[in-house]
Amino acid sequence: MQLVFASNNKNKIKEIQQILPKSITILSLEDIGCREEIPETSSTIEGNAILKANYVTQKYGYDCFADDTGLEVEALGGEPGVYSARYAGEKCDPADNMNKLLDALSGKMHREANFKTVIALNRDGKQYLFTGIASGKITLEKHGKHGFGYDPIFQPEGYQSTFAEMDSALKNTISHRAIATRKLIDFLKKLK
Repeated sequence: MQLVFASNNKNKIKEIQQILPKSITILSLEDIGCREEIPETSSTIEGNAILKANYVTQKYGYDCFADDTGLEVEALGGEPGVYSARYAGEKCDPADNMNKLLDALSGKMHREANFKTVIALNRDGKQYLFTGIASGKITLEKHGKHGFGYDPIFQPEGYQSTFAEMDSALKNTISHRAIATRKLIDFLKKLK
């Protein structure tokens, strides 16, 4: 089975490929000739996943799936949420985002947070949504060199290390993206 994954984020593509079974091959946006930036204008994580999947299906005619992920911090009313990738501004990088979040939580003991991934699948003219949530907390400082995004400051529930301190095999069994992707895989297996 071949599906388009509506992303050009090399880290996400690599992570998804590691989780998917060998029987499912994914094509990136680059693979199908989509070089434009797909607008993410929804006010929700679900909405952005749907926008990206619909864009590829409508413009390129492919069955595809798209994801959107947000880090939701309880003490900040769910921020950065849907704005996680550009929390520190349009031209920010992950370090800028993490620094802004750590500053916003400075002096706060209540640091519970969760990562939420929503995958929108467009297949045979129908749309399906799959959600994965990883609960945990925001650390006081950055730890680890693996992963990407907020991984160096997110410590999942039940673990003493951040996502960035874990090897990819462990992270890819417990992460928000892994949970949502497993739901997608289970659904695709039923279609065979």
